[in-house]
Amino acid sequence: MRRVSFAEFGGPDVLRLVDAEEPHAGPGQVRIAVRAAGVNPVDWRIREGQFQKVHPIELPAGVGQDASGVVDEVGEGVEGAEVGDPVFGEGTSTYAEFAVLSAWARMPEGLTFEAAAGYPSVVETALRIIRQSGVRSGQTLLVSGASGGVGSAVLQIARDRGVTVIGTAGAANQDYLRSLGAVATTYGEGWVDRVRRLGRVDAALDLAGSGVIRELVELTGDPQKVISIADLGAPELGARFSGVAGSVPEALAEAADLISRGRLHIPIERSYTLAEAAAAHIDSHAGHTRGRRVVLV
Repeated sequence: MRRVSFAEFGGPDVLRLVDAEEPHAGPGQVRIAVRAAGVNPVDWRIREGQFQKVHPIELPAGVGQDASGVVDEVGEGVEGAEVGDPVFGEGTSTYAEFAVLSAWARMPEGLTFEAAAGYPSVVETALRIIRQSGVRSGQTLLVSGASGGVGSAVLQIARDRGVTVIGTAGAANQDYLRSLGAVATTYGEGWVDRVRRLGRVDAALDLAGSGVIRELVELTGDPQKVISIADLGAPELGARFSGVAGSVPEALAEAADLISRGRLHIPIERSYTLAEAAAAHIDSHAGHTRGRRVVLV
């Protein structure tokens, strides 16, 4: 079996496409023949060793946690999944020909494997931080760095719940944000004043880690109304950092429902092969993503 792996922490050049032993489903797990794997910022942050003090991993290690594919092995105690089922979900070392998933859901009718791979972590994160923000129908949520995968999901889910969303992104992504129902504005010099002119902000999310926590606190008037998924220093300014996943099975079920009802669609900006994993990480790290990136297997 081929998989993407790294034997030392570092830049994208440490990634290698290697031959590896096939994994097998343990109790409560399924193994899939991977068709596509989602590319998330957490993938390259783990590769760089950013989380070693909090969640240490042993090297060499595989890469990736999101995937879609066909179930080909069912672990002990698993109910509701059979060999041959098309699923999407979350597991480990998903940039590979086979991967084990610990949480999954059957793919909605009409959804391609390529599209499905980018949803699991993105939707779980979006649902979690919307809930943690406490924002309610009729209120306004500010989303900094709104054009990526998580931002795209936040905009649509929040709007579906009756929340007004102000999204910041680069000039090239303004029409994209508006197409998702957001009130769009650009970041850069003067962005705080531009947001302030758009009205009251009840809660704010930092999705890009671009050093805007102080400004988000200023706009909300309360650091506890600011949540970041990308700035580990946010708590130093009184804001909250959200990095621990909630119920992934519940998030996948809600994602499937939203997709089936036509309430959630996140475009794929680019697809890569396993051999192009380093390029996928370089592009993800560069930011300015519109939607999601996936690795095809």
